[in-house]
Amino acid sequence: MVRRKALVLIAIAAIAAAVMCSGCINKEKETPATTTIPPKTPSIMVYSGAGMRKPMEEIGRLFEQRYGVTVNYNYGGSNTLLSQIELTHQGDVYMPGATMYIERAKEKGFIDYEQRVAYHIPVIAVPEGNPANITSLYDLARPGVKVVLGDPKACAIGRLADRILEKNGLLDAVNANVIARTGTVNELVVYISMRTADASIIWKASLAGTEAKTDMIEIPEEQNIIKVIPIGRLRFSTSKDIAKKFVDFVTSDEGKAVFEKYGFTAYPVHDMNLSEAQRANK
Repeated sequence: MVRRKALVLIAIAAIAAAVMCSGCINKEKETPATTTIPPKTPSIMVYSGAGMRKPMEEIGRLFEQRYGVTVNYNYGGSNTLLSQIELTHQGDVYMPGATMYIERAKEKGFIDYEQRVAYHIPVIAVPEGNPANITSLYDLARPGVKVVLGDPKACAIGRLADRILEKNGLLDAVNANVIARTGTVNELVVYISMRTADASIIWKASLAGTEAKTDMIEIPEEQNIIKVIPIGRLRFSTSKDIAKKFVDFVTSDEGKAVFEKYGFTAYPVHDMNLSEAQRANK
């Protein structure tokens, strides 16, 4: 009898222990541990012509320090970038190397706010020491001179180089000397600094302050075509206020000072001897 009572007490104790453990497990399930998820840093995507990479990288860092917004860049030829924008309908800001491309973007309904930043001035780039003795545009047409130019279907400097040569009656003769066409202005710098070619037509600012082993020959203004660099907010931006703030920051005195640091001439320069046709960038 005593033994039976002992067994009953043991069974009751076991059941009570099981119930208590079950309660602990359920309590743990009811109050899971919480984790703190850090807030996501806001960001914008900027499509920028490759020739503006240096000032835009610095401006991106300054903008992030000032406003806590990360600036992501997609660099490339102006027309190539426009094609990407048209294909994806994504991104926040477009900054091509000439106003013609932003006008095209506006015609397609992609731009809803824009400003002007700086001037793009074409020059002749040659390897350090100028081994082919290039002194003017006309030397690019000499037999045996190796010329590399931008692709007019991809980048602003490629299309503009063809227009400059056509303006001076040199396009066909120089085309006979062209050994390569590139998609970006930065590739032209590489060709010249590595002495793969004797000359190229390139943006002046792309050579300023670089370690590339190149020399530069100015193109007389009457032979040249000078462009204006625009910047615009994309209509389908998901961060419109931030995108506008970025456009305004780039075109502020602080932003333009960064461009001047890298060899650009800030817009506008009212005493600059430019024709209205050149300023129109048609």
